[in-house]
Amino acid sequence: MRKILTALAATTLGVTPALAGSPAPAPQDNTIAAAVPAPNYGPDWTGFYGGAQVGWGDVDTNVPGVSGDDMIGGLTFGYDHDLGDWVIGAGLDYDWADIGLAPGLSVDNIFRAKLRGGYKVGNGLIYGTGGYANADTSTLGDEDGYFIGAGYEHLISDQFSVGGEVLWHEFDGFNTFPSTDVEATTVQVRGTFRF
Repeated sequence: MRKILTALAATTLGVTPALAGSPAPAPQDNTIAAAVPAPNYGPDWTGFYGGAQVGWGDVDTNVPGVSGDDMIGGLTFGYDHDLGDWVIGAGLDYDWADIGLAPGLSVDNIFRAKLRGGYKVGNGLIYGTGGYANADTSTLGDEDGYFIGAGYEHLISDQFSVGGEVLWHEFDGFNTFPSTDVEATTVQVRGTFRF
């Protein structure tokens, strides 16, 4: 009788008595889990950018004696998206040039629509790039082609970066007889404002 009264009193007070054969309550862990620090991926490259570039262009053709090199420079615009360790992006370049290939023949400008992807190293980005290119000449008109290349860009601050890029271009079939195939290599440095 005493055991029954003790059990009723304990139940009324919200205490579960430990009876023989009853399962023991699970122990509670009152320790606080240590916070895991978030990985440090360096600066965030996500956003639009615009800037200027200058460098050297070397142009060669399949026609003997028709080649040349000279300065090249222009504007660049684009957008990057930061994925953590990796950055992907797309952009547009427009370069003015006056690369003489033969008397009365020169490459006047090059337009590019590009994709790029790269790996972050500290405040820098090592990347590969490629896409569509269009070259305009003084007398042969313009021709579509493609380019591939690589570069490095370094964030000086959250809003300004400097970098360098090497691109190889291929343009097949300018309007001549026989058709003129053109290869161009450009090496440029650039500064961009990021916003």
